[in-house]
Amino acid sequence: MCGIVGYIGDKQATPILLEGLTKLEYRGYDSAGIAILNDGNINIKKAKGRLNVLKELVEKDNMEGTIGIGHTRWATHGEPSDTNSHPHLSQSGLIAVVHNGIIENYLPLKKWLLEEGYTFKSETDTEVVANLLEYYYNGDIVEAVKKVLDRIEGSYALGVLCKNNPDMIVAARKEAPLIVGIGNGENFIASDIPAILKHTRSVYFLDDHEIAIIKKDSAEFIDMFGRQVEKSLFEVKWDVEAAEKGGYEHFMIKEIHEQPSAIKDTLRGRIIDDSEIVLDDVKITKEDLEKIDKIFIVACGTAYHAGVVGKYVIENLARIPVEVDVASEFRYRNPIVNERTLTIVISQSGETADTIAALKEAKKKGSRVIAITNVVGSSVSREADDVLYTWAGPEIAVASTKAYTTQLIALYLVAMDLAIKRGTITKTKVMELCTELKKLPEKVQHLLDNKETIQKFAYEHYNAKDVFYIGRGLDYAVAMEGSLKLKEISYIHSEAYPAGELKHGTLALVEEGTLVIALATQDDLFEKMLSNIKEVKARGGFLVAFAKQGNLQLEDVVDKVIYIPETLKELTPVLTVVPLQLLAYYMAVEKGCDVDKPRNLAKSVTVE
Repeated sequence: MCGIVGYIGDKQATPILLEGLTKLEYRGYDSAGIAILNDGNINIKKAKGRLNVLKELVEKDNMEGTIGIGHTRWATHGEPSDTNSHPHLSQSGLIAVVHNGIIENYLPLKKWLLEEGYTFKSETDTEVVANLLEYYYNGDIVEAVKKVLDRIEGSYALGVLCKNNPDMIVAARKEAPLIVGIGNGENFIASDIPAILKHTRSVYFLDDHEIAIIKKDSAEFIDMFGRQVEKSLFEVKWDVEAAEKGGYEHFMIKEIHEQPSAIKDTLRGRIIDDSEIVLDDVKITKEDLEKIDKIFIVACGTAYHAGVVGKYVIENLARIPVEVDVASEFRYRNPIVNERTLTIVISQSGETADTIAALKEAKKKGSRVIAITNVVGSSVSREADDVLYTWAGPEIAVASTKAYTTQLIALYLVAMDLAIKRGTITKTKVMELCTELKKLPEKVQHLLDNKETIQKFAYEHYNAKDVFYIGRGLDYAVAMEGSLKLKEISYIHSEAYPAGELKHGTLALVEEGTLVIALATQDDLFEKMLSNIKEVKARGGFLVAFAKQGNLQLEDVVDKVIYIPETLKELTPVLTVVPLQLLAYYMAVEKGCDVDKPRNLAKSVTVE
């Protein structure tokens, strides 16, 4: 997720672009840049780091001009650096481009352009777009954009400037947000409403495969075939603070709602023909795996809980023993790690101090390390031997939501890749998993569309003093994450237990009215789970069960049933966790807690 802003009018563009980028910095903050078109030249200033670095750079150079584009970056291709920052110029400097999204086929396009004599300065997919536009440019930048869109695959929101067409900005979108703002003698493009809300409340929302031709006094919309598109103008009623959160009350609920698109982005380009898994910078071969006899998954907090799911799935599919360890404990217990060990570290930020220390310890002992992280160029991505990025985009709320679900997706892909290479999975099973993985965004969206049930339940039970989460197998792994979400933002005491352990002590804590969340989505463990639920009910517990759609056996046993859509048992954690996230969120809201910034906690724990 990156932030794009563009301006054309009679005012100086630079301060407007910088102001817009400030409002969009939550969308990406590893680098930023602007391009101003003036007197037949495109002047670009860009820099690694937070937006203040760019502002200081711009202050030293009088960047005059009334048309420009800007970008704040969340890296996907190429580590954060001045060179990889946007905007990107085509080889001759004719065209400047800003881009949000992922161009999946950029490598073959780059190879072809190199053969055509083009050179590249950056590692990004966006520079490929800039040079491709120059290749097709024949005096009409709109025609060049149409031809490029026909060749690129993946997701994009594009803002384009051309020296030879100084009266327009061309914008296009597919599966990445882009709006057009309409002012008086001035017009705008942006990734999100906050960037332009100070200047206009009249906006058009671009749809997939649409192109916008923006001039200071007009905005025209066409499809990829050049046909006119009629659009309705939207009047923004939100205030500025609400707009930064996309109209949501908190970043956390906004990020919960972003999970369908985050899952899509993390899957994009990694499943080929429902039978092949492509894992970017993970280069483990079949021969490498023959030397591996054990896997460690090491992480902290929510990422650790994702790792527990990963253990179940990797062992089940790839048949390799997996041990999951809390990073803060790993290096202090002299773990049995050697060159026959594969270590997987998971960190949203890639800067978690304990996880970095565990990674270094594993490498020192000879282990190969795969990093799963959300931040390109982060410490764990640089230190690891292989890296698999989640494409969740920036996560602002302290309580992790979309990072967790995309970490699960990454672990499923790793498990399948290992299983395929080891020959422990049938082609039929691979195709079944691939098909169901691609259905998850729609099923998550279904849960979000029906969130009122959870909201009503939270309103009725937010005064609970203790909450227990129980489950078996994968359900226990998700129970731990549900419990953590509740305690960290609502401050309600909660614990997660394997349901089979209840009779070994925990049942003593259950009394009349104790709220118990029972996860019962695993078909092969359902009868055992049903017995545990009855044990709790017999002690007076108030039972809320989570089950797969169509399983009606719990309705006469528990006080309330929440249903998740049907899916493969391995994939149920992605769906089960969503209502648990919503439950924690709404409980915290009802209690009046600071949801996005819970007390005593930080987003990224960069000290031990």
